[in-house]
Amino acid sequence: MEKRVVITGLGTINPIGKNVDETWNSIENKKCGIEAISLFDTTNLKTKLAAEVKNYNPLEYFELKQSKRFDRCSQFSILAAREAVKDSGITKENTDFDRVGIFVSSGIGGLRTIQEQCEIKFEKGNNRVSPMFIPMSITNMPAGNISIEFGFKGESMSIVTACASSTHSIGEAYKTIKHGYEDVVIAGGTEASICEIGIAGFENMKALSCSEDKNRASIPFDKERSGFVMGEGAGIIVLEDLEHAKKRGAKIYAEIIGFGSTTDAYHITSPSPDGEGGAKAMIRAIQDAKINPEDIDYINAHGTSTHLNDSTETKAIKTALGDASQKVMVSSTKGNTGHLLGAAGGVEAIICVKAIEKQLVPPTINYKEKDEECDLDIVPNEPRSAKVNIVMSNSLGFGGHNSSIILKKYEE
Repeated sequence: MEKRVVITGLGTINPIGKNVDETWNSIENKKCGIEAISLFDTTNLKTKLAAEVKNYNPLEYFELKQSKRFDRCSQFSILAAREAVKDSGITKENTDFDRVGIFVSSGIGGLRTIQEQCEIKFEKGNNRVSPMFIPMSITNMPAGNISIEFGFKGESMSIVTACASSTHSIGEAYKTIKHGYEDVVIAGGTEASICEIGIAGFENMKALSCSEDKNRASIPFDKERSGFVMGEGAGIIVLEDLEHAKKRGAKIYAEIIGFGSTTDAYHITSPSPDGEGGAKAMIRAIQDAKINPEDIDYINAHGTSTHLNDSTETKAIKTALGDASQKVMVSSTKGNTGHLLGAAGGVEAIICVKAIEKQLVPPTINYKEKDEECDLDIVPNEPRSAKVNIVMSNSLGFGGHNSSIILKKYEE
């Protein structure tokens, strides 16, 4: 018998908030978290803007020794997990920690550590490379560090599908609980790739916006969009078997009812021009949720602000939803947060949960120029009070990875 899966905890640190409440307040107030890069000197780069976590001091959260042993992406994952677990109320008294899984992803992992240690190797020699280099940089360590932090001993993994990573993790966590393999899964993603090598790599493949106007840099669905703005942070949610949650008296935020994923099999970075792969992922999620396209009230789009992504995703939504695509509300919150790469879907899932809770649709901020290729109701510039009972969240990644989850307002 398939189990119902609910969300009982939320946690995040990102460019517009160091917790869930601050993040949602920033969404309501249309805050843009993009600023001039402060983490390094951008003199030799065309890219001048990013969406950094503001005023972050690891010593406020970790002991000195810990802070030196965790890459920034692991630090963010632990902080988001601390908030989510505390919010959920899970303890050893009410939950079997042997049946708590950790599905936490990162698209790139400890890229800042890789850059730093490569510089040390070439400048000072092999013997100066840190013995912590590998455990700080490998992509599974955020999940591993969360497990160690809390003592969770269920299945632990890091699903790496580039910018679709955390949505895939949430979807696979949902399936794991649905089929009875775990009672609880901590799921989501983390990323901290705002460093010279990260920016240079994306810049040279023409993926980043070179705008120096923070309000015209990350502009999803706008005709003048020219690339994404890199963000950083983490988004973690606690998924739980409904009966387990009810037994311990947990607060239930929403129910996850559908998941779909596909691959384009087309190109290493570009999406399939017809949006076929993204559309099929959405269709699979709709079928899994056992709903009709017209039941979806809001879609949090991947909406990166690159020309190809936004036009292709528009086609995919039209294919997947048919006539209902002209009525569904669609927005991208990457105008607020920038693109958190492997953490994007985790943060956006939290925003979707809050949209259901508050019955308020997040806007696509800083939108000015209409693009005939992106002719959906993208909720421009202002939040919209509306019925928000069923929400879809999409994530699309390099390599042709597509993932889509569907959340629903919880009802007995």
